[in-house]
Amino acid sequence: MSIDLPKYFFRTRDNGAIVFRVDTENRQRRIELDQIAVVNVKNGDVKPHGGRTLTVEDVDAIETWKADRIQTLAERDVDDILRAIDHLNGVTQWAQSKATDEQLDIITDELLLTMHDLRSVLVRKKADRLTKAAAAAAAE
Repeated sequence: MSIDLPKYFFRTRDNGAIVFRVDTENRQRRIELDQIAVVNVKNGDVKPHGGRTLTVEDVDAIETWKADRIQTLAERDVDDILRAIDHLNGVTQWAQSKATDEQLDIITDELLLTMHDLRSVLVRKKADRLTKAAAAAAAE
């Protein structure tokens, strides 16, 4: 096992992580994880565990992890959407070349409603961005 373990371990969960301080300096020479805080990346909360006071080093490590995690999650969101686009292209090919009439009857209405909803949201968001860009250009 590597001797150069990190000082902190972040057990990720849905909205953030449980933060542990990694302790290898004990009599049994075992790795111990001492819970020090709970982090919520959705609202930015950091709650010290069990009445602890976090050190500056603890807070810095947590803030660095939080920023990295938010970036990772944002990148995953975009990657998930790009995969969805690939999947929709596959669905299109399937519908055109392989799907039976019975299969198309099962999925057509729900898929059309889903695509209509998505299109409405995308068009509205694009219009909002264009309006903001035009207003910003006019203000210059």
